[in-house]
Amino acid sequence: MIDDTNAALGWFSADFGHRRCRASLWLSRGTRFEIRINIARFDSQGNSVDTREAPRAAAAVLNGAIIDAIGAEIVAGELRPGDRLTLEGLQEQFGVSRTVVRDCMRILESMNLVYSKRRIGIVVQDPSHWNVFDSRIIRWRLSGPGRDGQFRTLTELRVAVEPMAAAGAARHAGNTQRSTLVELAARMRVLGEAGELEEFLAADIAFHTLLLRASGNEMFASLDEVVAEVLTGRTHQGRMPDHPREVALRGHELVAGAVAGGDADEAMRQMAALLEEVRTAVA
Repeated sequence: MIDDTNAALGWFSADFGHRRCRASLWLSRGTRFEIRINIARFDSQGNSVDTREAPRAAAAVLNGAIIDAIGAEIVAGELRPGDRLTLEGLQEQFGVSRTVVRDCMRILESMNLVYSKRRIGIVVQDPSHWNVFDSRIIRWRLSGPGRDGQFRTLTELRVAVEPMAAAGAARHAGNTQRSTLVELAARMRVLGEAGELEEFLAADIAFHTLLLRASGNEMFASLDEVVAEVLTGRTHQGRMPDHPREVALRGHELVAGAVAGGDADEAMRQMAALLEEVRTAVA
């Protein structure tokens, strides 16, 4: 619980080309929320410039902050299936217009977290209806009390999909994709040995995203954001060692080498071995 004093709940940001918005979600006295938005625009060198299109960017950050707040409460079980929300109550809680609240509810409804019913209001859905592949739901679950179960199920999904994706990439990837995969594996080793976890994470996401997209299977490719979220969650939840294990670094190199060499069976075998290391690490 948060004391009945001003307290920051978190930061939310969004990028629009070279424009960047940042908003803090504050809990003021009682239960009323206040959205404080700072807007900056940067040129290609990162220098701040004029913000003439700030209103559009600010609205997106504001909506995102409200969606994050309500979505996280639903996923954490603080708002339970069958609980009812009203536009008026949410307007009062967040101090925003009815239009803003309605737009946010539409997005949450598209995730099947809530549904609207005439004369009743907005009703929280049972988890069996949630769009569990939505990257935002995954992010909220990985940050909530059910994170262990979410890590387990996402890892099982990866074990089922990524070895086949690696085999597909060995058959279908273009020359540039093959060479890029090898380069990413080499970069991961350099960053991992240096303990640069954020840069390592970016390279790791790029590696697995490329593998899924090069698989020749559009269903696998559509899981790129899901895999990115579990990789991000593992790092940000402190489940990565300060220096990635040698077996993981070598595993990525072996997968990349098999894909580059067009050896589908070996690519599948090496990716399965790599994910076994992941499964053991998050168990």
